Amino acid sequence: MHSLHAFFFPRSVAIIGASTDPERIGGRPLRFMVECGFAGALYPVNVNGVAEIQGHTAYRSVLEIPGEVDHAIVAVPVAGAEQAVRDCAQKGVKAVQVFTAGFAETSSEGAALQRRITDIARAAGMRLVGPNALGLLNPGIGLFATFSTALNGLRPRAGSIGLATQSGAFGSAAYGMATLRGLGLSRVIATGNEADVDVAECIEYLAQDDDTSVICAAIESCRDGARLRAALLQAADAGKPVVIMKIGHTEIGAAAAATHTGSLAGNDAVYDTVFAECGALRAHSIEEMLDIAYVCVTAKQLPANAEIGIVTGSGGVGILMADNATELGLTLPPLPEATAQALRDILPFAVPANPYDTTAQVTAVPDGVTRVMSAMAAGSSCATHFAYLAHVGLSPARFAGTERALCALRAQHPDRLFVLVMLSEAGVNSRLEAAGIPVFQDPTRAVRAVAGAARLRALREQLHRLPAQLPPASEPLPPVSNESEAKAVLATAGIPVLPEHLCSSAAAAVRAGELVGFPVVAKIVSPDIAHKTEIGGVILDIADAGALAAAFATLIARASAAAPQARIDGVLVAPMLKGGLETIIGIHSDPVFGPMALFGLGGTAVELFKDVAFASVPLTPERARSLVHQVRASRLLRGWRGGPMYDEAALVDALCRVSALAAAHAGELEGIDINPFVVRTQGAYCLDALISLRPAR
Repeated sequence: MHSLHAFFFPRSVAIIGASTDPERIGGRPLRFMVECGFAGALYPVNVNGVAEIQGHTAYRSVLEIPGEVDHAIVAVPVAGAEQAVRDCAQKGVKAVQVFTAGFAETSSEGAALQRRITDIARAAGMRLVGPNALGLLNPGIGLFATFSTALNGLRPRAGSIGLATQSGAFGSAAYGMATLRGLGLSRVIATGNEADVDVAECIEYLAQDDDTSVICAAIESCRDGARLRAALLQAADAGKPVVIMKIGHTEIGAAAAATHTGSLAGNDAVYDTVFAECGALRAHSIEEMLDIAYVCVTAKQLPANAEIGIVTGSGGVGILMADNATELGLTLPPLPEATAQALRDILPFAVPANPYDTTAQVTAVPDGVTRVMSAMAAGSSCATHFAYLAHVGLSPARFAGTERALCALRAQHPDRLFVLVMLSEAGVNSRLEAAGIPVFQDPTRAVRAVAGAARLRALREQLHRLPAQLPPASEPLPPVSNESEAKAVLATAGIPVLPEHLCSSAAAAVRAGELVGFPVVAKIVSPDIAHKTEIGGVILDIADAGALAAAFATLIARASAAAPQARIDGVLVAPMLKGGLETIIGIHSDPVFGPMALFGLGGTAVELFKDVAFASVPLTPERARSLVHQVRASRLLRGWRGGPMYDEAALVDALCRVSALAAAHAGELEGIDINPFVVRTQGAYCLDALISLRPAR
């Protein structure tokens, strides 16, 4: 049995800091559980010696409770929190939630207090949620162990969507929105500061939970990247879609998230990559997250492909949905001729196409809508069929025949998704949903939700599992402080570099130029000047010895003027390579998820356009090629508008070699930046490089 089981299925709950006022933080959990019919024992604890709280015998300490306590809530001032946790450990409590705030999210003293209560819990084998947590729910048994005021106005019903969030306010907003739209919830938990239990472990628990079929989650930060990966993969293996939000995707948002939880937020683009590699879909709003979950729990399946068919009585809405679909990666295949003819037989006045505009005249044809939908489903490969039916669902009596026929059609094609877009009454929606047919009012939301479900299917088919422990490199990396040394390391790893020479004088530079052949490029080399172009530290297309001697003097002077304190190692002289496509290859050592490979179009504008993609290392040739193709501008590699075909195989080989280097030296590397890595029609070369090593411990 999972160690989180006691949180959700306790036989008894103690509320430490319970209040006689049912509106106070210490009073709400007791009131909610009484009102919702929780059948377990409830033990209010209050140090003031109150005899009874909200109709239940009260105790001065959890140690005075006569029976066992499975689950305890700590809702006392921060000064008393440590003793309350210590008492729970002594009592043998299995699971404790700490609602109290004032820990790592506030100060170093608070962080020290958080470590102490965590140590107490671990020593006792007691699981801890929080501190600074809002609570958790198991609607199926009336367990509403939270102080959220959302429950003053609504009661979440039991269902199959599990929700795990760090932020309590986010969680209560999400389950409130879910409840208002009729979605049922299996488990809800807000983990707060995550001193012990984190969202990753909650996903792991929900992946094993028989009552949960879809998992929604939201994180602000992550302490254990390996655990999150494993949990997401476990959910994918269990066939449970995970729709996840990462709060704090801007620099300001990430800083706020770190302040909120006392944890490092990490690189947002890396989170996107890890989610996708582990089969989880990132949503960008609570509404989108719930829409996707709604499609999954209603249809009880994911679309088999990304192809859709659209039937609409309005050309404008059909066009809108087609635009939305195309932008979101869905496709609208043309109708086979047999299907087109079947549609002509039903509606001679309509032009058979996808989207299929039936016009309003479809209402004059007996069973017109369902006959059209049936013909579309029978004759196409589309996994999902949409029907825009305006507002017919507002007239249940008139819609009854169509409703029955649509339900029968869904039963006839259990491998397809049928999604309706219309205004309708709640009873109509409930009957359609019971038949497995989602209903939306907004066509754009409908398309976005189905696109999310289709993306989940695609992600599940290409899961990436990190290999078992990779053998470390036989030798550590040598010291690397400048471009020349970085290129030497890369050349040893098999990355192609040009013949070049580091020169300490103008005369040495001239000899190097004569050796490699003019024209040449000259670059300042300094461990303190990372971006040479910003100080004029690169001179191109130097034609002869005299120009090279002058360039040497110019580069030294520019570096001294721009960075007087910089250490100057010399000037690098290399052949002038013309032509090719500039790309960037990099390694980012993420503090949460470890080394990640980066690819994008290179040059000085890479940080401006941010058209880059990440992948976990090491890369296989197949994954390296996929990484390249994720970058929008990578189409330039493949003969864009009559342009040249570049040597993509050389690029893929370099990506694999750099990723292998990063994997072998994961404990040493902080990062690698090869920019530009020029890809030519034949071959490719590293023209500039920077390697950052972690400080020696």
